[in-house]
Amino acid sequence: MKRINILLLMLTLLFTLAACNTNEEKATPNENEVKQETTENEKEEAADSITVEHVLGTATFEEAPKKVVVLEWVYAENLLALGVQPVGVADIEGYKAWVKVDAELSADVVDVGTRQEPNLEAIAQLQPDLIIAPKFRHEAIKAELEGIAPTLFFEPYPTDESISQYDEMVSTFQSIAKALDKEAEAENLLNGLNKKYEEAKASIEKASLSTNEFVLTQAYSSQQTPVLRVFTPNAMASVIFEKIGLKNAYVPENFEVYGFSQLNVEALPALEAANFFYVVQDNDNIFENQLKDNAVWKNLDFVKSNRMYPLGGDAWLFGGPLSAETVVDRVLAVVEQK
Repeated sequence: MKRINILLLMLTLLFTLAACNTNEEKATPNENEVKQETTENEKEEAADSITVEHVLGTATFEEAPKKVVVLEWVYAENLLALGVQPVGVADIEGYKAWVKVDAELSADVVDVGTRQEPNLEAIAQLQPDLIIAPKFRHEAIKAELEGIAPTLFFEPYPTDESISQYDEMVSTFQSIAKALDKEAEAENLLNGLNKKYEEAKASIEKASLSTNEFVLTQAYSSQQTPVLRVFTPNAMASVIFEKIGLKNAYVPENFEVYGFSQLNVEALPALEAANFFYVVQDNDNIFENQLKDNAVWKNLDFVKSNRMYPLGGDAWLFGGPLSAETVVDRVLAVVEQK
């Protein structure tokens, strides 16, 4: 009897241990199930994150950045167009002097130095989630900027001749909108801008200009010598003019990466049949000063026929979508005044 009782006790223990092992196996997830669950979680996180390409790589954000520092005026303008105030901007005084758009920088935006030499300490103190910088100015301090926050670099002056400055402006605006989770807002603004071009084109046609050809120049003096920056077809402003029904009369012999050629007055007779749009400062008006009695200048057809259209000394020809709207408004204003 004792042997039977001992045997029964041993069998009971064996069954109990077997049951425990079975329960443990059921409670422990299968290795494949763990991997699958991890992969699915990673996919969900990847789907929620934002990855943006820029000219020096890519940047990924787990959520849309809230605190943004910009080191070029056009990027400040882009943020405002999307309804976002930057926390820091390079050269705020210069921005306010040149960038004439309805959206305004908030009074608490911090100046972070010049566009050429931003103040890295001031940027770091703002603890930004994102920095936006032009490659041509700040590629050399890429490591320092990225040490502060993820940085998007863009190139407003494409070296690829097939890409105009306007194309780059739109692409960059869309990339910034993606980073900020504002793609719908960007699309609406660009659609509105295209509609504005169509309306302006109709107004230009009604103006009955003697020619739809134009020359666009930014004029100034250097050591008392008149200098004219004549804008080439790849320039942002030139593309805007084309979109409202005008045609650039100036085609350079060589590609101009910055979108303009530097000419003197002797080069203008080849362009005299066009309308002459210009930006010149009141205190440095080469047309009323150095060129006033110049024989070549006085005999140009657009001078004699009064086809000269001033856009204002503060006309900004290098901005984003909001600046493009301002350029269109100024062109229409001077054309309709004639």
